[in-house]
Amino acid sequence: MGVPTFYKWLVRKYENVIVKARPDPAETSDDVQVFDNLYLDLNGVIHPCFHPHDDNSTPTTFEEVFLNVFDCIDRLFNIVRPRKLLYLAIDGVAPRAKMNQQRSRRFRSAKEAETREREEDRLRRKFKMEGKQILPKQKTDLSDSNVITPGTEFMHKLSRALQDYIFEKITHNPSWRNIVVILSDANVSGEGEHKIMSFIRRQRTLKDYDPNTRHCLYGLDADLIVLALATHEPHFSILREDVLTQEQQPKGAAIPFEFLDIGLLREYLEHDLNIQDAPKDINIEFERIIDDFIFICFFAGNDFLPHLPSLEIHEDAVDLLMTVYKKEFKNIGGYLVDMSKVDDGKAAFVKLSRVEKYILMVGTYEEKIFAKRSEIREKTLRRFMREYEQSEPEEENSSSEPYDKSSSTFVSTDSKKQQILQNTKELKEQVNSLIKRKSDLFRSGESPTDKVKLGTNGWKERYYKVKFSAESIESKRKEIVNKYTEGLLWVLKYYYSGVPSWSWFYPHNYAPFASDFRGMTQVRLNFQKGVPLKPFDQLLAALPPRSAHALPPSYSQLMIDERSNIIDFYPLDFEVDMEGKRFTWQGFLKLPFIDEARLLTESRKLEKELTEEEAIRNSVGSDLLFVANTNKLAAKIRSSLQNVANKIEINISDGIGGFARLCTENVKVDLNSEEEDCAICAYYELPVGGKLIPGLLHGLNLPEKRISGGDIMDTVLWHERSRYQYEDKYRNANNNNNDRGKSNEGSTSRFQSSSSSGGSVVYKAAGVRWSTSGSGRGKQPHTPDGNDMGLDRKMTSLGISQPQNNQSSRNSWAYESRNSSTSTTYNHGFQAEAKPFVWGRGRGRGSDAWKNNSFPNQTWKAKE
Repeated sequence: MGVPTFYKWLVRKYENVIVKARPDPAETSDDVQVFDNLYLDLNGVIHPCFHPHDDNSTPTTFEEVFLNVFDCIDRLFNIVRPRKLLYLAIDGVAPRAKMNQQRSRRFRSAKEAETREREEDRLRRKFKMEGKQILPKQKTDLSDSNVITPGTEFMHKLSRALQDYIFEKITHNPSWRNIVVILSDANVSGEGEHKIMSFIRRQRTLKDYDPNTRHCLYGLDADLIVLALATHEPHFSILREDVLTQEQQPKGAAIPFEFLDIGLLREYLEHDLNIQDAPKDINIEFERIIDDFIFICFFAGNDFLPHLPSLEIHEDAVDLLMTVYKKEFKNIGGYLVDMSKVDDGKAAFVKLSRVEKYILMVGTYEEKIFAKRSEIREKTLRRFMREYEQSEPEEENSSSEPYDKSSSTFVSTDSKKQQILQNTKELKEQVNSLIKRKSDLFRSGESPTDKVKLGTNGWKERYYKVKFSAESIESKRKEIVNKYTEGLLWVLKYYYSGVPSWSWFYPHNYAPFASDFRGMTQVRLNFQKGVPLKPFDQLLAALPPRSAHALPPSYSQLMIDERSNIIDFYPLDFEVDMEGKRFTWQGFLKLPFIDEARLLTESRKLEKELTEEEAIRNSVGSDLLFVANTNKLAAKIRSSLQNVANKIEINISDGIGGFARLCTENVKVDLNSEEEDCAICAYYELPVGGKLIPGLLHGLNLPEKRISGGDIMDTVLWHERSRYQYEDKYRNANNNNNDRGKSNEGSTSRFQSSSSSGGSVVYKAAGVRWSTSGSGRGKQPHTPDGNDMGLDRKMTSLGISQPQNNQSSRNSWAYESRNSSTSTTYNHGFQAEAKPFVWGRGRGRGSDAWKNNSFPNQTWKAKE
C-alpha cells in the first residue's frame, strides 16, 4: 500500500498530471501515448480479482480467480500495447521491515472476517425465525484472502497458470509475439514493485541503454509514484483505475483507467520546489531536489516506518514538508541527500546534520497542528451530540418492509426463487450496514479515548509514557530517534539501490515527535545484508492462527497448538489502540514482534517432513523469461548449454540486458523447431549492476515544457486555514475543473486533448475536501456568494472535515448528512481514560467509504 492518501493529495494539487487512458486497442491517433515497456505489479491485480466489489461476479475457485487475472492482464496490455517488454511481478518474501505491516494487515483481515461471520450467522438465525428463506452459505476455496501470500498453494498454482497463459499468448497472439515477457513470481524474493525498480535501475547502467525508453507501470500503491520519481526517468507513466469515475458508473460497467504522467509531475515539482535563496556554494540541481523531496516524504509514513504524530497526509502534511524545505533551504545548508554516494557503504549519502535542522524546523508547527485537530474534534463531537439528541432510536437490523408469510403461500416456483434471492440480498445489505455502523465509534456505542491529549500541557511526557511505557522520557526519546533515523536511512537505500538488510526493522509501534529529533548525527550506518526468509517462514511471521490452513499441517501446528514453543506469536485477542481515532480501521494493532531466531529454530526442524510440492513452494526461485521461437533472442537461448547463463546483448533483445539460461522443464515445444507459433522459456538474471545514476542520462530527449508557474497554486498550510479558506478551496476544487489547461495553450496535442476532453472526466481527484489548489499565483481568489457558502459555512463552523473521497457533490453530501440523523442512533460520549479497545467488543470494519474521516454515505472503494 505505500503512502496513505498520497495519490489523492497529489492529483488534487497537480491536476494536469492525470491523462485519461484510451481502452480501445484499435484506436490510433497522434495523441495516443506509445510505450516500450509495461510493468505490472500483479498484487494490485490479484486482490480485486480474488474479491471483486461486484457480488454477482465473485469467484468461488482458484481457477475462476486465475481467469479474472488473465482478463485483467489482457485489458491492461491492450491499453498500453508495449512494443518491447512485459514485466509481470508478484510480491515475493518481503524484508523484515515490511513484515510487521503485513502481519498487522493479515491479523486485521482475519478479525474482520470473524466479525462478519458472527454477524451473518446471527442475522441468518433472525431471518429463519421470521420465516424468510435465504440461500445457504456457499462453500468456496476463497474464504481467506490471506492466501495471497508467498508460499501458499494458491500462489504456487497461480504461478503455474501464469506460465501457461504466457505461452498461450505468445503462441497465438501477434501482439505478444514480438515482445519479451518476464515473470517474477512469489518464489522470487522481494516486493513486486521493488523487483521492477531494480530491473529499471540495472538497465540504466548499461552502456547501450536507450535513455528515451518509455515506461508504463501499473499498480495501486501510491508509493509507485515516489519510486518512479526515484528512477529519474522522465518518460514514465503510472497506470491505474480511475476509481472516482468508476463510482459514478452503474455496476458491471467497464472500469476506466488513467495515466499519471511522471514527466508532468516533475515539471510541477520543478516550479513548486523552486529555491529562491540558496547558499552561495550550492548549485541548484533539480534532480537532487527530486531526491530530497522523496526523502522528506518518508516522515509522513510508509510501509516501513510510522508517520510522525503531527504529519497526516490527509491534513496535507506534504505541503508543510515542502514549505519548510523551500523556506529553510539556505538555513539548513543545502541538499539533504546525495544519492550518488548511496553505494559507498557509509551514511555519507544523507547529510544528517542538515536533516536534523530541517525536521526540528518542521517540529515548530506541532503545537498549532495539534490545536487545530483538537478544535475540529471538539466541534465534531458537539455536532454528534446535537444529532443524537434529535434522533430517535432505531431497532438494529430492522427491515424496512415486514415479511408477510401468507404472501408466499401460493406463489410460483420462479417467484419463490426470486424471493429467496431478494432475501439473501437483504441479508448481505444488513450485514454490510451493521459492520459499517459499528466501525464508527461515534455511532456504535464505543467511546473514543484521548489519554495523551496532544497540544495540552504535558503532552510529550504523556505520549512517551502511554505509547512506549517510558520511565525515563529522555533516554527513551534518544532510543526512538536513533532507531527511526536508522529507518530513514534503510528506506532511502531500499528505494534507490535495493534491500540494505533483510533482517532490520523498526522495533516500535510509534514514531517520535518532529521536535524531538535531536542527536541524529550520532547514528552510524551498520546494516547487515543477510538473506531473505523462506516462504513458509514468512507465512509463520505474518499470518494469524485463523489462516494456519495456508501452511503444511506440521507448520500450522506451530500457530495453533498450545504446546508450541512460539504460540505467544499468535494471540487470539489483542489490543487495538484507538487513541484519537474515530473509525476502527484506523486503530493500531498492538501485536507482539516476531523473534526471528526463535521462529527459525522451530521451522528448521520441520523442513525434512515436507512433500516434494511443499518443498517447491518453500524454495527460492528465479525470474522466467519468455520469448517467441522466431525472436533473435530465442536463437541465442537455444544455442546455450544447459545450466550455463549467456549474456543477453541489447542489440538482439530490444534494449533488455542481463543473463539467460535455458529452462527445459517449462518448455512447451520442440527446441529444434523454428515455427512461429512456438515459445521458449529461460531463467533470467539481472545484468551486473554498475554505479547508480541518480539523474538524467546523456542522450535523453525531453518534451517541450507544458507546465508554467501560473499552474502552481498558492499553498495555505492546513493548520493556518480559516473557515473561509476551507470554503473557497472546497468550491474552487470543483469550479476550476472547467478551466484546466487554459494556461497551456502551447501544449502538445496529447496534453491539449487530455485537458479539453472534460476536466471532470479526466481529472477526477480534484473534488471535495480542503483542496490545496486554490487560486493561482497572481490570481484574485474567488469571492464566495451566499448560495455557494451556505452548506460549507455550516460544515466548517461545526469543525467538520470536508469529505475526502472526492466523489460526492456538495449537495448529495448535504442531503445525506441531513437525513442520517433519522436513521442512526449516535453515541456521543467522550472518555479520557477509557479501557483499551480490544478487538471483538462491537468491532467491525466499515466499507472504504469511511477512509480519512469521510462522513456518511461517501463511497470511495480503494483497492488495497
